[in-house]
Amino acid sequence: MPFLYESLLWWGLPLVGLPILIHLINMLRHRRVNWAAMEFLVVSQKRHRRWIIFKQLLLLLLRMAAVAAIALMVAQPLLRNQWGALFGGSKTHHVVLLDDSYSMSDRWNNTSAFEEAKQVILRLAGQATHQDIAQEFTLLRFSQVGRLTRGTEADMLAQPVERGFSEQLEKIMAGLKPSETAAGPNEALEAIDRLPARTEDENRVIYVVSDFRAKDWDNPVQARATLAHMQQPGTQIHLVNCVDEARPNLAITALLPGPGTRAAGVPLLMEVSVHNYGARVVNEVSVNLEEDGVKRPAIVVERVPPGKTITRRFPVLFQTAGEHQIAAALPSDAVAADNSRYCVVDLPAEVPVLILDGDPRARDAYFLATALAPGGKINSGLKPVVESPRFLRGHSLDKFESIFLLNIERLDPADIDLLEDYARHGGGVGFFMGELSRAEFFNSRLYRNGQGLFPLPLAGSVDLLVDRLEKAPDLEITDHPIFSVFAGERNSFINSVMIQHYFAAAKDWAPPPDSTVKVIARLRNGAPLAVESRFGDGRVVAILTKAGPLTTPQGIWNNWGRENPSYVVAMLEMEAYLAAGRHVDTARLVGTPLDVRFPQSQYKSEVQFVMPQRKSGMLSYEASPVAADPKALPTGSAPAGGSAPATLVAKLPDTDSSGVYEAHLVALDGTETVRRYAFNVDPGEGDLAVLDGPQLAARLPGVKYEYHRAQDLTYDPQQVAGFNLGESLVYLLIALLIGEQLLAYAASYHPPKRQRGAV
Repeated sequence: MPFLYESLLWWGLPLVGLPILIHLINMLRHRRVNWAAMEFLVVSQKRHRRWIIFKQLLLLLLRMAAVAAIALMVAQPLLRNQWGALFGGSKTHHVVLLDDSYSMSDRWNNTSAFEEAKQVILRLAGQATHQDIAQEFTLLRFSQVGRLTRGTEADMLAQPVERGFSEQLEKIMAGLKPSETAAGPNEALEAIDRLPARTEDENRVIYVVSDFRAKDWDNPVQARATLAHMQQPGTQIHLVNCVDEARPNLAITALLPGPGTRAAGVPLLMEVSVHNYGARVVNEVSVNLEEDGVKRPAIVVERVPPGKTITRRFPVLFQTAGEHQIAAALPSDAVAADNSRYCVVDLPAEVPVLILDGDPRARDAYFLATALAPGGKINSGLKPVVESPRFLRGHSLDKFESIFLLNIERLDPADIDLLEDYARHGGGVGFFMGELSRAEFFNSRLYRNGQGLFPLPLAGSVDLLVDRLEKAPDLEITDHPIFSVFAGERNSFINSVMIQHYFAAAKDWAPPPDSTVKVIARLRNGAPLAVESRFGDGRVVAILTKAGPLTTPQGIWNNWGRENPSYVVAMLEMEAYLAAGRHVDTARLVGTPLDVRFPQSQYKSEVQFVMPQRKSGMLSYEASPVAADPKALPTGSAPAGGSAPATLVAKLPDTDSSGVYEAHLVALDGTETVRRYAFNVDPGEGDLAVLDGPQLAARLPGVKYEYHRAQDLTYDPQQVAGFNLGESLVYLLIALLIGEQLLAYAASYHPPKRQRGAV
């Protein structure tokens, strides 16, 4: 049994023998005197000797017990209870899980959730130093537990609580601040199993010091199971909430390039999204912008309703090719980490587009190529490459953002496989029909009952009959990205498009309801004219008329490409839509390792990384070889036999800050290449909705724990160690003294009182 003042116990216990010593001293003081009148008393005493000795021994024991009770009362023994049972062993291990996700930076009244958490930990550790039982202390941050498997040490791991411990902990806590990660409680709780196993004489107290946001604890299936697993003898769980309410917060949830051609010298629309996590409308939200570190005029979002996301577009223009950085920022509020967002856009000098024309004279290709690259003062950023279908053989298609097939008569099976592989990996393919096209070939080779590249079965080429009573335009468009620029316009150029000949869809054909096939433009008779579908990660659009207004044996198919401005706009939008599958804007979150891959045959193995906000220093990492996946190689570039050239990968394990990271690669000829990667915070962590004690209890049924608010948590040494028996010993001492007096009275001789009138 532990004692609050164990040293006093060792001073008091020897005093238990004091009554025996006094008894022996009194026996030495007795002097024998022969007295004839006492003979009768001696005889009587011998008759009752055993009973008298028993009472005297019992009296001696009571006096010894009274002295022992006084010694124990001064030492204050502690009895195990729900807290004290944890300290009943020879060692107590405090395990603190500190939530340092960026929602813990929530600020109010010159403090923050993280500062409250630090004060709680310091109070707990300070009181632990006053215990006589051996103490150990472990501190794990939410953002660091995932690194334990990578060899990263905890801030404190089973540190003995000894002299100077409080000062050591204060230094560690002073250097801690909230991370920019969205680390949740699940990995932190599971990390306890990776700590050294609990010994039989070790009692463990687990503290989860967090803000208990609803996004993490509203449906805590995994956390509930882990906490239930921890409920073992000698273990207690305490949940400490460091916030009192949810505060309003705005966050930038996205910053991405919008639709359009990505090339140097071409205006590009960027999209920025602002989400309101608060409960009230926020008006006149200013979004500050930077381009390559240079500030540009801010944009204003007039109104952001509660719980809603508002997206605005703004144009950027970079005249030089290469990687360019765009940053957006909001004014400061409760949480600062989600007020900024970064994006890196890699712009080539020009974007090659492959146009395959089945007509050797490439007449249709001329109109399409002219629309995509008008020349003169108009810079579309596109570089049309006109070839025959035979170009597919022996050429890599990966460098082309999109491929157009015009007036195709037939393709070899190997060519079809190359096109499908190109589309499957994100390439965009556009079809235009013509006089050379055959419905049988498209149906059997390209459509293949819905399994092929072409989105619909064809019946054959037909004329669009003239309806003299109906004045509707020949072309009816939908609100699709290709035609959205024309939506809602009165007397727009799109209404003057005349379609005279087209390929009809198979009879009774309709887009399957469970497919990606959609009709995006129809003729005035309701027949499909433009149909889109998805093929793998790529996009396919089929326009069922010719790409050029040319005279054929069937006559002129349409007048769209002849002096109609809508043709140029629609073709540019179509190319941008098809190429969108090639522009995969990877969302890299803070805390995710950065892998930089490059061919071993071109670069040296050492890669230097420059971190955000730290341009003065570089971190060097040696790349390791890894076999490249042939399926991930550019289309048509995998060598025979499926073997792939060796690839090097350099991994930056720690990406703790949002911003733009740079990877400096050195080519074998000594030239340097810089790759940039934007890392952003998880915007969901900015949702500051919080659960209180009763709400948390309803979501953790069957889990035994103690819930505390940070400002109310106290650490009473007596309560922590156990129930103090000092007060009980006072009552025991009183009972012993009363019993001792009664027994002393009974063991002594008392003559009876004389009655009145007695002689």
